[in-house]
Amino acid sequence: MATISPRLALIVGSLALGLSSGAQAEATPEMLGNTCAGCHGTLGQSNGPASPTIAGINRDVFIDTMERYKSGDIYSTIMGRIAKGYTTEEFEKMADFFNTQEFVPAKQAYAEALVEQGAKLHDKQCESCHAEGGMPLKDEETGEDAEEFFLLAGQWTPYLQFTLQDFREERREMPKKMRDKLEAVLKSDGEDGVAALLAFYASQQ
Repeated sequence: MATISPRLALIVGSLALGLSSGAQAEATPEMLGNTCAGCHGTLGQSNGPASPTIAGINRDVFIDTMERYKSGDIYSTIMGRIAKGYTTEEFEKMADFFNTQEFVPAKQAYAEALVEQGAKLHDKQCESCHAEGGMPLKDEETGEDAEEFFLLAGQWTPYLQFTLQDFREERREMPKKMRDKLEAVLKSDGEDGVAALLAFYASQQ
């Protein structure tokens, strides 16, 4: 079997590294975004139900979430491993890509009898942080995100249920304000209140 001299091996290795780095540097936001399609759907529009739609996601929320998955600060079954394969610059490109896609609410069944109750609970407990039911918010003049929003209205219900369960079972750290609001909902309406909120978000189609 032919052997490769150390000098030739070094040259080949350097070329391979250069090609790899060059290809990585040339990756466009669309190319990077397409790597997420297997779970989050084409253009970030998930076919559900456990994977969230990320089309239209707030740019800062996306970057922060991915960085925290990468560091292990956010509990995950899969995303932590996936996030380790990307750089901060790539997260930023992906955030730009998904932020500019149109968010299309998931077409799903929901408990219609609970929607009115959920709407009232949202207005009372959640609206201050999740304006417009948690829909994407844009500044009319600049077209930029109006605030750091989280996609709730029209999001897949199973995904919201799993995420809320992670918070409640302390696999993810729940912000104090969110904890206070959740406790208020549970005190006034019990678990039916949580179900009503989920029905309200699912109804935003």
